[in-house]
Amino acid sequence: MRGIGFTGGEGPGAAWCAALAGEADLIAAADSGLMAAEAAGLAPDWIVGDMDSLDDPRRLDRYPPDRVIRCPRDKDDTDTELLLSLLWEKGCDEVWLAGGGGGRTDHLLAVHALFERERSPDRWITAGEDIRHLRAGCTLNAENSLVSVFPLGTGPWEAESRGLKWPLAGLPWKRGFFGVSNVVLEGREDLRSFEIRAIQGRFLVIMPFGKE
Repeated sequence: MRGIGFTGGEGPGAAWCAALAGEADLIAAADSGLMAAEAAGLAPDWIVGDMDSLDDPRRLDRYPPDRVIRCPRDKDDTDTELLLSLLWEKGCDEVWLAGGGGGRTDHLLAVHALFERERSPDRWITAGEDIRHLRAGCTLNAENSLVSVFPLGTGPWEAESRGLKWPLAGLPWKRGFFGVSNVVLEGREDLRSFEIRAIQGRFLVIMPFGKE
């Protein structure tokens, strides 16, 4: 089951949010992520967070009280962590995050750190990037013009690719090593296909993403 969680920060435009939601079995929002979901014409199944970033707390009055999980502002987990835990608790085995871009650097790094954990999101979409979590034994087939790859976890790492100017096979992956701004060669100038396969280890694959 696929769940999409809307979180605060810069996310994709309303048209993309609506399209993404069409691929979801469950939709949830964390705090101000509710505003992004509603801007796309969506009514989340669940809402969680301390609600300190909502522009108007009366937004919550539109939802059944048992679907709104209010948390104290002083807590151990971030609203995004609570959002992920909620989606997993409700049975989602594939989880996408929408939002979380821009803003404070510590918030951005906190979302990135979530992907370092063994249980982590599968996709993260901001206003500018489509970010995929590629696990060992899995293959990503996508269309774009540019791609960057970062290792996740403890390794060892090994990957191979097709359609990239600089192939990933044989690279000396280690913590702190990365491949930025690799060029996708095949296809039209504005939309080119490529493939990345994770043989060992986990990777974060980042591609440009438009707002609309």
